[in-house]
Amino acid sequence: MPCRTLHHARVPSNSSLDYETYVDREEATLDAHHLGGYQAVVDEICAFNWGSLNEAELTAVAWGYHFFSIQFRENLEIACVLHPGDPLLQRLAQEECATDNLSPWPGVADPGEKLNHDEFMRRLLRLSPISGETQRIIEEEGQSYLDRIRRLNPVTRVSSIASYEDGGLESLFRAMLQSRRWDSPLLQAFRHFLAKHIAFDSNPDGGHGAMARHLVRSENVRDVWIEFRDLLITSAPTLRRLPAAVA
Repeated sequence: MPCRTLHHARVPSNSSLDYETYVDREEATLDAHHLGGYQAVVDEICAFNWGSLNEAELTAVAWGYHFFSIQFRENLEIACVLHPGDPLLQRLAQEECATDNLSPWPGVADPGEKLNHDEFMRRLLRLSPISGETQRIIEEEGQSYLDRIRRLNPVTRVSSIASYEDGGLESLFRAMLQSRRWDSPLLQAFRHFLAKHIAFDSNPDGGHGAMARHLVRSENVRDVWIEFRDLLITSAPTLRRLPAAVA
């Protein structure tokens, strides 16, 4: 598996047995509306005022998204530990971790250079400036966001992958691309990242969604999306145009 071993997450020691116990507990509480529950949060985020963001605000979104990309990679590492023989997850890991499918990009990745996607995000943040105060706020909230995600049980974290890859992030990235200000080197690299991921996810048979669709979706996935929504709002408070958020 190309992803490095994860140290932050609480992966059960006897992973196979404990994972099944977690799944049984989660599936027992599922009902017909819970998938729509997280989809409502996805729809809310997609309806944000993406088209009106200025360069500084969109740059702040990229900084916030970097923290999301870290937890995504960690979630995938957990999934590979809990499902060591799953060929679909192995393929997904190969396309998200230690891969050259985003390379090359000026100032970020050399031709043929293999790196994790969250490392690509980290590097592109160096391409253009951001105000010191904005950076401080986002880094503080981003670390708090990671701390909260890392306290979740492994099943919820693994479950989130299907919601991200099977339509959720593709919809969000298409909404983000409604923004008009992509002039800086940082934002050009971020737009490249978003466009490539739409291509990765959108193939219904061989895309990333197809590689994650078989994962059980916990009802707690809705809470993970709410955390992501709030991280984006903290990064760029003018995003929200709706009178009230999904609670």
